[in-house]
Amino acid sequence: MSEKKYLILSDIHGNVSAFDAMLSDCQNDDFNGVIILGDCIDYGMRSNEIIQKLITLGEGEWKDKILINIWGNHEKLVVDKDLERLSTDRGRVMAQYTARQLSEKSVEYINTAMNKTGIQEFDLCGLKSLAVHGSLDEIYWKAIGPESLRGDYHDYDIVLGGHSHYSHCFTHFYEADRPDYRNKKAVMFINPGSVGQPRNHNPLAQYAVLSLPSKRVELRTVEYDVVFEQSLFPDEIDEFYKVRLTNGV
Repeated sequence: MSEKKYLILSDIHGNVSAFDAMLSDCQNDDFNGVIILGDCIDYGMRSNEIIQKLITLGEGEWKDKILINIWGNHEKLVVDKDLERLSTDRGRVMAQYTARQLSEKSVEYINTAMNKTGIQEFDLCGLKSLAVHGSLDEIYWKAIGPESLRGDYHDYDIVLGGHSHYSHCFTHFYEADRPDYRNKKAVMFINPGSVGQPRNHNPLAQYAVLSLPSKRVELRTVEYDVVFEQSLFPDEIDEFYKVRLTNGV
């Protein structure tokens, strides 16, 4: 059986330089599908441009290939004006700024082309899969991690999540009545990291490529023009959001 490859993206956060660098980095890959795990907008200064790029790709080289395109908490924050979960005033100022900047076309795309529930089950080469921005415990606000799964995923074969901005790939084994597999059920967890605002102390744009049926996972990184993206921030936005891009924190 020939391998199929899937591009997995999360947390682009309006960072066009990072997104373009990612596209260039994987331009020679022939993907069978694209999976987008939310937070395409906010934090970065070019949310409209990211949405337009997704529209253009969806009508062009990614036509019929975008399998999953779910909301993250920042789509919910900005479009639904759901600001009560934010813990800082600077976050509220940032979300309100992004809401003012979003065009009608961008809002329409977010409301109609993206899955507003932030979670979606799907089949991937015969494997029962789940895409969720955060976790089953809190779809938008709490991420899956090796130290805390935040939910029971034993029904799935592959779980794809974002939100934390930390890339990972690991397997968790659930107890199961399966003597042929020594009474274990393996579930693979993948977080591609953040394209536009990494927080794992690596400032490079990050994404993942999944190959099936081999279950090979590549956690990729690529350089982009951080200084240029930082230069776009206006004075009204707390410098925290541009400074953090320097070190990936």
